[in-house]
Parts: sequence; C-alpha cells; structure tokens
Amino acid sequence: MHNSAALAVECARQARNLEHESSHTVIVKIDGALKKKCPRTALGCVTAHVEAGTSPAALTAELKTRESEIQKLPFPRGVLASPQVEATRAAYKALGKDPARYRGSAEALLRRVVGGKGLPEINAVVDVINLVSVESRLPVGLYDLGHIVGEIVFRAGKSGETYRGIGKYDLNLEGLPLFADTVGPHGSATSDSERTMVTAVTKEVLAVIVSFGGAENLERWTQRLGALLQQYAAGNEITTNIVV
Repeated sequence: MHNSAALAVECARQARNLEHESSHTVIVKIDGALKKKCPRTALGCVTAHVEAGTSPAALTAELKTRESEIQKLPFPRGVLASPQVEATRAAYKALGKDPARYRGSAEALLRRVVGGKGLPEINAVVDVINLVSVESRLPVGLYDLGHIVGEIVFRAGKSGETYRGIGKYDLNLEGLPLFADTVGPHGSATSDSERTMVTAVTKEVLAVIVSFGGAENLERWTQRLGALLQQYAAGNEITTNIVV
C-alpha cells in the first residue's frame, strides 16, 4: 500500500516532537476472560488535547493518497488478506460474533474505499483516526475523555447490552469486543457510541488501537497517530501507552 520503511522513518521523526504529559489520567485494562479467548490481544492507547475542527488540506490530501493506493490493490486478497484483518476476524469468531455480519472497523473502512465511497471526512481528529486505521489495518476507537467515567475495561459484550452507534441503529453488543467505563459500554472494535463520540467541542481524547495479533508494531502506530494529531489537530500534551 505504502512504503513501510519510509513511513517508519517518518513516524520516528515525528515522534521526537511529541509531548508526554496529560492533565487527564485514564486507566485502560483488558478483561481476563477476553484475554483467555483472545490471548494475543493488545491495545495501543493515545491521549491528547486537540482541536476537532475541519481537516486541513494537507490531511485531506493524505486521505486521498491512501484511498488511491488501496484502490489499486487486488481485491479482496491485496486489501483484506493481512494478518491484522485475519486476527480481528478470528477474535470475533472466538467471542461468538460473526465477522461477516459484524466487521472490524478497519475492514469496514477498507471495504468502503474499495467500493468507491472513500474515507468519510468528519473532522481533523476523526479523519486522523481513520487514516491510521486503514494504514495499520487495525480498528481504532476514539473517545471524548470529557464523557468517560472511571476506568475503561476492554471486554466481551454481555447479553442484553446495547448502545446507539455513531450514525447507526442500536448495536447488539453481546459477544462484541468492546470498551466499557463505569457507566457502561461506550465503544467497540466495530463501531463507537454516541455517548463518547468526538464533536467540535471536544478538547481531550483517548484513541485506542486494537490488535488481536500481539503488540508488535503498536508502538509505531501510536507514535504515528500522536504525530498526526499534533500536525493536523493542534494535538498537545500527548501520551502513548501499550496495554497487554
């Protein structure tokens, strides 16, 4: 899709400029029962103060470049036959969720691009998350920390749990790998909720890159994400952390 060596160098260059302190401390944990069924689960967490305004032209250009690269690949093999997408599908099956019906968000974005719809343009913060998701082939959750209460646990959804997905109907969360705070579920590897969605008034965010295939390369992608937030969304007080 893109020159991975060149991107790695760019990530390293950008990462040197990141700040490492945040006024909001958030704890993210992986539930033991989920870890037992999906033992290679790892999370790459990024927090940042941001400005969720309209994406600048340079970010829009990056999105269009990635779209073009993806569309030139053979489908489905060149787009979906990646260890990351396959690990996400396997995890959904292990948790009892049909990955053909409930797709990981990265796969859904890739299919959208291949289908000619392009990546959605929402705001600078959301657009950065979508860019990193298609580059890494990993689901990325995004949450307004102003609406998070207490610790966050990554676990499988329980029977009867639902929430209103962003721009979607109520989502059946049973068996879905999701994030829940003290209030309840607020995000998943398929679709996040309206309760903690990022809007124009959001000031501080948590982004979580979800890998079901281990922590390898998560540091690279958290640094990439943080650098893009700094470059395009006035990101500052950026922290990164890997949870295994």
